[in-house]
Amino acid sequence: MKASEIRKSFLEFFESKAHKVVKSSPLIPASDPTLLFVNAGMVQFKNVFLGQEDVGAKRAATSQKCLRVSGKHNDFENVGRTPRHHTFFEMLGNFSFGDYFKKEAIEFAWEFVTKNLSISPDLLTATVFETDDDAANLWAEISTLPPERIVRLGEEENFWSMGDTGPCGPCSEIHVDLAPGAPGGIVEDPERFLEIWNLVFMQYNRDEKGKMTPLPAPSVDTGAGLERIAAVMQDAPTNFDTDLFEPIRNQIADISGKKYGEDKDATVSMRVICDHARAMTFLIGDAVLPSNIGRGYVLRRIMRRAARHGVLLGIEKPFLYQMVDSVIAAMRDAYPELEERRSYIAKVVHSEEERFLRTLAKGLKLLDDERGRMAKSGEKVLAGDFAFKLYDTFGFPLDLTQDIGRSGDFTVDEKGFNEALALQREKSSKGGKFEAEAGLGAALGELGGQGATTKFVGYDTLSAEGEILGIVKNGELVSEAKDGDEVDIVTDVTPFYAERGGQVGDTGSAKAGEAKINITGALPAGESLIAHKARVECGFVRVGQKITLEVDRHRRDAIRRNHSATHLLHYALRQVLGSDARQAGSLVAPDRLRFDFTHFQAMTDDEIKEVQRIANQLVIRNEPVDTNVKSYDEAVESGAVALFGEKYGDEVRVVSCGVTKELCGGTHVACAGDIGPIIITEESSIAAGVRRIEAVTGDGALDKIQAMMDMSKTLSLMYKVPAEEIAPRAKNVSDRVRELEKEISGLKEKLSAQSDGDILGKVREVGGVKLLAAVVEASDANQLRLQGARLRDRMGSGIVALGAEVKGKAMLCCMVSSDLTGRFQAGKIVGALAKIVGGGGGGKPDMAQAGGADPSKLQEAIDAAEKIIAG
Repeated sequence: MKASEIRKSFLEFFESKAHKVVKSSPLIPASDPTLLFVNAGMVQFKNVFLGQEDVGAKRAATSQKCLRVSGKHNDFENVGRTPRHHTFFEMLGNFSFGDYFKKEAIEFAWEFVTKNLSISPDLLTATVFETDDDAANLWAEISTLPPERIVRLGEEENFWSMGDTGPCGPCSEIHVDLAPGAPGGIVEDPERFLEIWNLVFMQYNRDEKGKMTPLPAPSVDTGAGLERIAAVMQDAPTNFDTDLFEPIRNQIADISGKKYGEDKDATVSMRVICDHARAMTFLIGDAVLPSNIGRGYVLRRIMRRAARHGVLLGIEKPFLYQMVDSVIAAMRDAYPELEERRSYIAKVVHSEEERFLRTLAKGLKLLDDERGRMAKSGEKVLAGDFAFKLYDTFGFPLDLTQDIGRSGDFTVDEKGFNEALALQREKSSKGGKFEAEAGLGAALGELGGQGATTKFVGYDTLSAEGEILGIVKNGELVSEAKDGDEVDIVTDVTPFYAERGGQVGDTGSAKAGEAKINITGALPAGESLIAHKARVECGFVRVGQKITLEVDRHRRDAIRRNHSATHLLHYALRQVLGSDARQAGSLVAPDRLRFDFTHFQAMTDDEIKEVQRIANQLVIRNEPVDTNVKSYDEAVESGAVALFGEKYGDEVRVVSCGVTKELCGGTHVACAGDIGPIIITEESSIAAGVRRIEAVTGDGALDKIQAMMDMSKTLSLMYKVPAEEIAPRAKNVSDRVRELEKEISGLKEKLSAQSDGDILGKVREVGGVKLLAAVVEASDANQLRLQGARLRDRMGSGIVALGAEVKGKAMLCCMVSSDLTGRFQAGKIVGALAKIVGGGGGGKPDMAQAGGADPSKLQEAIDAAEKIIAG
């Protein structure tokens, strides 16, 4: 069976068993900010298992794309060196949310593996947790496995937990014997057996003390690796020998001229590239871009490791971008969105690859030199600060250097590397560590777990009456709050839009009995609750009390204008720049909007004007803004634009305005004309391949227009010309100023040259070397440097040390004639002088400059030059 047939058969099988087939979520977890990436099939259902979300079914099945590159589940170092490890992989899964349990789960697994996949029972072994008698007895009852192939294993192998606390339970796994007939079993020869199926029976909740309490509704979480099952079904010696990797493998062979399987090192490199090409394609497809922090850094590590293995194969030019085609060829049936994003993904990869290759050769040369030095001295550990230099200067992730070491003759001082990295971050005050936002904490999670929900009615009204379901103060649920308290208030109904999708939360006010409340924001809490950030101005509020909520209308109207404007700008950008210009983030606030989009070069002035013109034409047409709720598939088929990496449910909200149609949960104007003028105020770069435009609408746009008109009037009066002639007039004035500045500089040079004769009279001989040390007049550092060079040239052989006060600061320069640079270094001399004036600096052996904060000590510094030369 081909991998695509296995995937299809799995989903159809479980659909026939009353499971709802759920689309794979993006690799970026939408509901779990504690994870960098989805690393298991159950991640998108975490809140369902916790009782905080409902997917509309008690049974589900998926083929989930996963990535394991960090933390507990980290396979990165093993990729390419083993037959089974991957960064990116697909996890087939069937899930029961309090419906069926062990008996049905084992029945389904056995039926699918032995009948649908037709794997002989003679090849199978089942493992269970050592104390799980239920599972062991069920395997004996349901399957045809003999007792010796129903094996009990310990906690490390057959017990699963979500974390140190929370849902947990025993596992039961199905293993395939890769060498049937050999003596012994899975305990004696575990490497001979390949795990293809893992049933997790979530039946306990573990508390902080380790006590496990039975869950009221035990559940099932299955994980079955598609790559491993494909290897078994295709009788492939490794996962890399299956049809999932064949198109990618063949393309690497064509590019490199190497044949897969002939040479061990080349085969490892080809496997690394195969795996990493899939990971980078899916990551970029889910809106991750290379960077030096968080998810972007993981992507950069993956791509640079792949690029380095390309070099090992003799590929000296960018090639990874070509791999995108072969990855999509292998995966497009299951993930058609990759085809839509093909061009964009390839551009991102090509840009990053070119950037890395520019520095790779220099870094490898430096590393080779260091390895040569280490070989002579017998060292086997590469210094941590040197590894950090490779990282900081040449973009070598630590694991890339470690990877080179494993294939060479050294290890890396990882502790030293981390110390150097921490020191740099402390100095720059910029952390590169991924920091998850914990949201509103366990208190609201507890409230959601009790079944509390908030109904949002703010599309239709800006005021509503509800009931207070919960109050959170200092991270804990409380029953009441009094005047002066700052709390989070959860109600059953609210007109307040909670901050999400780039749109800021609403503000406003509320009344509960005699209490008056100021609401400063609204935030989502899980999938079903909205928390109001509130300050009680007077009176008391209590859980169970009726509350009247009122949104700030003026602020909401401004937000609506800006949000609808982002849709028009998105459409206009794609018309001007092409379909690869897709939304990559946004901010919708009352005073402005910010729109990030994928594009690889700065927009020209003409392009910005055209985008602005198209967007404002749509405003003038005054098309109505319509919203409809449809199934996700219907919405996409109708042409609605879905955003990269966004998590969508079965039903989505489609917002249309004439030619624009997007999936969006935000608030919008009734008609495009309500937006008013749209003015783009700035266009800039925020990351490789991502640009940003900022704009204002409505009152903000009118204020901007008025400010520009006022400035035009002021300049018109200043230059005494009509508004349309300001630009050429300003250019003439600017050109004339530059001419005069050049003329003044030339005159200063002449005056300075005339004074050289007097200064040369201060030359004296120190230790057989001519030295000219003097405090002079200079208007800037450039003039001081030119004078020093001129005096050195006139001396022929010697050293010049000059000082000058420039704008309240001490400036120093030192010049050494070429015949003396072997004995005296200008940088060292000026560095020593700079300490006297409270500064520092350096430069080349023949010329150096420095500065300091204390010009009163210039003469002292210049006098010190003689002592330095004399030694």
